[in-house]
Amino acid sequence: MATDRYKKAVKGLEAIAEEVYNDFIKGDIPKMSIPVRTKKNIVFDDDLHVWKYGSNLTHRSAKELGSAYTLLRTMYIIDFIREMIKTKKSSTLREMYYISEGWEIAKFPDQNTSNRLAEDLEIITKSLREDFKLRPEEDGARVIGNVTIQEVNRKGEKKTFNCRDDVGDSGYGIPYNVEKEKLTFKDVDADFVVAIETGGMFDRLVENGFDEDSRAVLVHLKGQPARSTRRFIKRLNEETKLPVVVFTDGDPWSFRIFASVAYGAIKTAHISEYLATPTARYLGITPSDIVNYELPTDKLTDQDVHALKSELTDPRFGDEYWQGEIKLQLDMDKKSEQQALAKYGLDYVTDTYLPERLTEMGILN
Repeated sequence: MATDRYKKAVKGLEAIAEEVYNDFIKGDIPKMSIPVRTKKNIVFDDDLHVWKYGSNLTHRSAKELGSAYTLLRTMYIIDFIREMIKTKKSSTLREMYYISEGWEIAKFPDQNTSNRLAEDLEIITKSLREDFKLRPEEDGARVIGNVTIQEVNRKGEKKTFNCRDDVGDSGYGIPYNVEKEKLTFKDVDADFVVAIETGGMFDRLVENGFDEDSRAVLVHLKGQPARSTRRFIKRLNEETKLPVVVFTDGDPWSFRIFASVAYGAIKTAHISEYLATPTARYLGITPSDIVNYELPTDKLTDQDVHALKSELTDPRFGDEYWQGEIKLQLDMDKKSEQQALAKYGLDYVTDTYLPERLTEMGILN
């Protein structure tokens, strides 16, 4: 139940405040410890099959001025979240940043600081940001496919609709909260899920009827996918057993989009088991595709090269497949976009590329 989740979140937040209070009572300097949030401190969880933070910790002590401000802001946030849950309100991360203007010396210097502290509280309490009634600015992705969903609207009414027959060309918009008390899958008549990076390619597959012809559920990731999008894909995969493939541009930034869907993002490694879909597979565009399909390309930028070299030491790309593809891209010094497939015509991606790649992967017969 949602109420139980909120109670658990409040209990976890109050435990932080109580610990700080007890330090004061004992005459100790208040402190807070959280995992180091870098790729050097992510480890593979064999039970969950996702990447999580390891045992390396960073300590914030009120003995240092910067950490003292962080602890003060933490107390204000805890009070703010408690009040929201009590009054059944919610706030965007941006609104919380502006509300801090009234916290005098505890106000945030910028929104990145407030966002990061909200994530820190997730890590410590083992609750989701959504359990704090904090909403992101960005909306979720778009979905088109033969999936019937029941969603609870803002009036508490249950509404049922099909993500293909009851929506327009833009598809069903995923809400920020996709937990079971908000959204349930009533019926799914499809064979696999294609998570697509760009809007142009999503619209191409919709226009070409790929969802109906190939019995696919199409999900537009909108670039780096929102948390609700990744959670939606994970739930769809786990509850319906549909395989998931990720279709992106062929560049290092797109590889990281895939990694966030399949392995978990470094930024949110503390909740990878809620967001990551470990069985998701990379469809393309691969560096090998650039060669095999003779795709139009652009030269790698210095930033691209740096990102690719960084990925060679990223444990999420440590297997033989990714090491080979990344090294191939560095050698060829080229990248390509999904829509480069239009070189062969507007139908080529749905008539040739996707059937060939999906057959190779065993998704299509």
